[in-house]
Amino acid sequence: MNCVRLASILLIAAGTAYAQAPAAPDAAKPAPPAAIKSFDLSAIDKTADPCSDFYQYACGNWVKNNPIPGDQVRWARSFSLLGERNRYLLWQELDAAAAKPTNPLEKQYGDYFAACMNTALVEQKGLKPLEAAFKRIDALKDAKALGALMGDLESTGSPAPLFNFGVSQDDKDSTKQIAGVFQGGISLPDRDYYIVDSARFKTIRQQYTEHLTKMFTLAGDSPEQSAKEAAAVLEIETALAQASTSRTDLREPENRYHIYTVADFQKLTPDLDYSIYFKDVKVGHFDTLNVATPNFFKAVNDLIAKEPVDAWKAYFRWHTLHASATNLPKAFFDENFAFFGKTLAGQKEPTPRWKQCTSMTDRALGEAVGQGWVKQNFPPAAKDSMDKLVAALEKSLGDDIKDLPWMSDATKKAAAEKLALIRNKIGYPEKWRDYSALKVDRNDLLGNLHRNAVFALDWNLGHLGKPVDEKEWGMTPPTVNAYYDPSFNDINFPAGILQPPFFDFTIDPAVNFGGIGVVIGHEMTHGFDDEGSKYDGQGNLREWQTPADRKAFTERTKCVADEYSGFEAAPAKGDTPAQMLKGELTLGENTADNGGLRIAYLALLDTLAAQGKAISDKIDGYTEAQRYFLGFAQVWCQNQTEQSARQAALTDPHSPGRWRVNGSVQNFDEFGKAFGCTKGQPMFPATSCRVW
Repeated sequence: MNCVRLASILLIAAGTAYAQAPAAPDAAKPAPPAAIKSFDLSAIDKTADPCSDFYQYACGNWVKNNPIPGDQVRWARSFSLLGERNRYLLWQELDAAAAKPTNPLEKQYGDYFAACMNTALVEQKGLKPLEAAFKRIDALKDAKALGALMGDLESTGSPAPLFNFGVSQDDKDSTKQIAGVFQGGISLPDRDYYIVDSARFKTIRQQYTEHLTKMFTLAGDSPEQSAKEAAAVLEIETALAQASTSRTDLREPENRYHIYTVADFQKLTPDLDYSIYFKDVKVGHFDTLNVATPNFFKAVNDLIAKEPVDAWKAYFRWHTLHASATNLPKAFFDENFAFFGKTLAGQKEPTPRWKQCTSMTDRALGEAVGQGWVKQNFPPAAKDSMDKLVAALEKSLGDDIKDLPWMSDATKKAAAEKLALIRNKIGYPEKWRDYSALKVDRNDLLGNLHRNAVFALDWNLGHLGKPVDEKEWGMTPPTVNAYYDPSFNDINFPAGILQPPFFDFTIDPAVNFGGIGVVIGHEMTHGFDDEGSKYDGQGNLREWQTPADRKAFTERTKCVADEYSGFEAAPAKGDTPAQMLKGELTLGENTADNGGLRIAYLALLDTLAAQGKAISDKIDGYTEAQRYFLGFAQVWCQNQTEQSARQAALTDPHSPGRWRVNGSVQNFDEFGKAFGCTKGQPMFPATSCRVW
């Protein structure tokens, strides 16, 4: 997924942005992960009242008995355990390919993995792989030549961090693929880290400055010069943060859609020559582009005029170091992890190298590695079962739309038409991506990364002006996640998530509908949340609700946003106040959770009726209705570091597990009925929020 089109994703895993690696390959082979239960009776805390705190009831014992491993910042019963299993299985494939490949494709990804694992060679090479980029940066004589520098760096796979450039569908004509530019350039997790005047953020900025200084010193600069460079980097990044549009505002599609001619775009930043940049990155000709954040580019021009050339050299040198920190010698590994892992996220120890290299190879060559993984772990029968589940959820959402009390017939008709046009992509691509143009050398880790960056950029820019390929995927097959793309109007379920505990052939329907059923419903509902509802069935940004219905819709989404803004993501600690959720930031995901829970329940009722069963039937002492809600809740059992929770509340559009559970069930009366709650109890309130 590129920078100028934002898709709705089920989960963004905490900690994935941090560079983490030990200094040497693991001495021992990784142990196979334990089996994952689809339904875990031992997780339930029966001392808790499900009507007061259902998350504690469903997950309390699991939370108590499953502390966060040292190499994690969030540990979840479903996503983490299944992610570890999938990564282990992928590691087995990569380790075998690295040792003894049986075909050219295996040799390619086996060599990529082997290069990553060879930390002794990384140590031996030191900063040599970055020398070419450093020379380009050192040759900068005038800040007005930044366009040429960025194009030169990006064309060789080095980072050009000031902004993001790519190709995506035109929001208002989804048949077209157009160029677009988007704000960028900062290293801390969010703009708030630079501009909020609080004791916590002031401390983090000081720690960041110290980290910058240490990294420059490790790179060979004097302590005095390093401190000067660190100050320059912080000054530039702070200015970029001040000019950036907030994450919440970017959720409004119109806020990130501004079509400019190339000439008019150049006028926004006259001191940065984009024509040289576009030529260097080898993009095809275009006359217009989407400038997602125009005010940012205006501010960049002021910054170019203000900052001396040495400050820009420090800025680009820093980003070159930072982008490669995971794959530099031990001293850089350790310092990078100390700040971005320990300080910012609360992670106790680096992620084992085999995990890092497995994930790195999956990111680079996912549709090559995924072919073997799918053969082993996603049989045709699983795909057939998913097709049936999706069909059941589509029917339920259709029925739900018909019965909505607040929507007019005209808008219901348009919503039904959009639902009918949603494309379902399940498991893996119909056509695998061709990686033959990517050169891999098992003795050149950073070279592989740079060549892969160029390969990925060329692949993306090659879409310019071409017909939209509706069969392309934005996630690799082993990924434990799912997403909805508003411009494609499609839902995507990689094979990686279609495993226990989400999806299990051997379990009763209630648990499957509470797991993968809600996931399916969640992604479908994204097509009708506050963001997705701005797009029609063809994937175009166009209003299809009547004015009165949009007003009623907005009133209902405001109810959800206000409700979740009252939920605590992290408690007060010392002088640091409690961190509350941002209801507007998480609105789309919360709407999808609430809608998914409702329509999956309706689909379960239909399925049980077709099987001659009742929602009141019992298994292990719980009715099917209760097992449905328990199955849903246990997907979200988790532990998370305090630092990670605070960071996620600012950057992650998803609520933490407790509120994905309690926030959803308290808005669905069928939960209160299933557990015999009394109206007015916390999980069965007198009034609740409902959109879909």
